[in-house]
Amino acid sequence: MAHLRSSVWGPAEFVGLPPRWLVGEGLLAGGLGAVAIAGTAVAGAWYGLPTLAAGEAGLVCAAALVLYLSVVGAGRALVGLVAVLAVCLAFQAPQAAAGVVLAERGSVESVVVTSVEDAAVGQGRYLCSVADQGGVPLRVRIWRGCGQATRPGDALAVVYDPEGHVSPRGVETGGTIEGPLCTVAGWAAALIGACLLAVVRSYRLTHTTARSTHHKDVATAWRSAGRRRRRRRSGVHIVIRARHENHDR
Repeated sequence: MAHLRSSVWGPAEFVGLPPRWLVGEGLLAGGLGAVAIAGTAVAGAWYGLPTLAAGEAGLVCAAALVLYLSVVGAGRALVGLVAVLAVCLAFQAPQAAAGVVLAERGSVESVVVTSVEDAAVGQGRYLCSVADQGGVPLRVRIWRGCGQATRPGDALAVVYDPEGHVSPRGVETGGTIEGPLCTVAGWAAALIGACLLAVVRSYRLTHTTARSTHHKDVATAWRSAGRRRRRRRSGVHIVIRARHENHDR
């Protein structure tokens, strides 16, 4: 039963509070993992790298974090929890990254609605096909700012990326970027907490004791070998001295 609990939740072989270095290792692992997952999405959206912007690189970072926890011997349940949180963060990061790019360098312009469609029955979301002032239709349909009362010919405000790396978005009344960022921050905080718990509970006192015993055994063996060598040398010196005495006689 103890072995099963250790394999599922981690051994946690320490008394009282966990060592500070172990807590630091857990926070560092979780923080680096969260920053890597979210940071790759932001970098991909900013520089126009589709592999990073789509969250694929974030999934690779999530897999690397899970592999690290498996190597250090974290409990399987906690490794699974970290995997779920990391994947959720990787899926949430691209939308937040696009919002960050548009908030930093986006430009707002007015577009004309050409058609309105009901996105899904019962959800109250509508999709507006729009065209710019020159009559060129946008490749994406807008749902932010598009409502039931919107009609073809109405004007909508759209924020777009001048460099074209991020798709345009409608501007909602009272809408801010804080919502998506708070969502990502919540997933990141949960991921860091789960990593901290997994690393702390992966501590095995038996391994530390075994390493200390091994070092002591090696030192004892070296001392014993040194004493044997000194004894042999002393014996050789005695034999040589005896031979010299016999020769002098």
